[in-house]
Amino acid sequence: MSRGFRQLLDAVVRIDVREVAFEAGTRRYSASIGSGVILSADGVVLTNAHVASPRAIELNITLANLERVTARLVGWDHWTDLAVLRIDMAEVKRRGFKLSPARFGDSQTLFPGEVVYAVGTPHGLTRTVTRGIVSNNNRYFEDTRGIGGFETGAFNTWLQTDAAINPGNSGGPLVTEDGRVVGISSRGYMGANNLGFAIPAATAKTVMERLVRDGVIVRSYVGLVPGALQDLENFYALAINTGVLVNSVDPGSPAAKGGLRGGDIILSIGGLKVDGRFPEQLPPIQNLIASHPVGTELNLSVKRGAEIRNFKVVTEMLESRVGEEWALEKWGLSVRKVSRAYARENQFDDTTGVVVIGVQPGFPGDVAGIARGDVILKINQEAISSLDVLRAAHTAYEAKAMPTLLETQRNRRVSLTILKP
Repeated sequence: MSRGFRQLLDAVVRIDVREVAFEAGTRRYSASIGSGVILSADGVVLTNAHVASPRAIELNITLANLERVTARLVGWDHWTDLAVLRIDMAEVKRRGFKLSPARFGDSQTLFPGEVVYAVGTPHGLTRTVTRGIVSNNNRYFEDTRGIGGFETGAFNTWLQTDAAINPGNSGGPLVTEDGRVVGISSRGYMGANNLGFAIPAATAKTVMERLVRDGVIVRSYVGLVPGALQDLENFYALAINTGVLVNSVDPGSPAAKGGLRGGDIILSIGGLKVDGRFPEQLPPIQNLIASHPVGTELNLSVKRGAEIRNFKVVTEMLESRVGEEWALEKWGLSVRKVSRAYARENQFDDTTGVVVIGVQPGFPGDVAGIARGDVILKINQEAISSLDVLRAAHTAYEAKAMPTLLETQRNRRVSLTILKP
């Protein structure tokens, strides 16, 4: 075992998480275990977003010396399934511990067949090392709907490995024989053998640095859904390795407002030629758009039929379809704020309202006939522009025990419902 690998083992930690979720009309608390890796002497720990999210109410880190210290969430990025924690350094110094950080390696030089090791806490078994190879160094997933409904993987490809990755390995490092971190273990195929996937270090390092600096990552959005051009070049009279297909355009998005439509071929973005012949080439193109500052006017060179045209599109801030959630426990309703992405997906006029994501049987919401998937637009004739409006009405209901009027929408039909004490 090399000195670098021994140092890496000292940097791998177990993460115990307590979090709250708003399900079935109430708050529910749960506990889970994940892995992480210390990457700076001042206590920065990198892990998965599905391990440590804003839903976490308690985070505890078990160090290599088996001592436990507390940590806080610095920031998370569900788009890449990465999160950054910071260990309580005052506690570390008071107890006389010393952290031993790991170092990143170069994931872009990895090749299929190269030996790698996954280190973490599978099924709670702390400091477990499994050995394998890089099975594929550029794996693409078409389905970007991640854990908990959050979008994941639109902007990066993945490292595939046959090193055993099990529940609890999530967030732990994938490393080379010299102990350099080349990936962050993220997912495996349940029921399959030797199919594990990690976020490449090239992505992880950039995301970690931005989260440490800003706490959040702001990306641009234009509303283009790209598609690979493989086997379609002849239909579009295109040279090989030229352009990317627009599969569809989100309704009401900057791209739609700018005049783009499905079937267009984008040849260049901001003067940079793009090649989306293969699926694996699509995430970098999406990342190219996302990396521009919000509000940037992008010039797109587009082939439509036999004509090449130029379009101008002004980027917006990228948002998740999953909005803020809350539980209105006196009514027995769990709700999620309508986000801009969700509104576009469902062709709503705006982001007014909340989506019902859970109903507690026998409570006023259930008795009034409210069902999962309904959208509550107004409460006591006031439009629900934020969850604060709903929280205030819920508090008043609790204090005064008075009937409450809801305006709800189901299958595009609007109706009035009264919640009775």
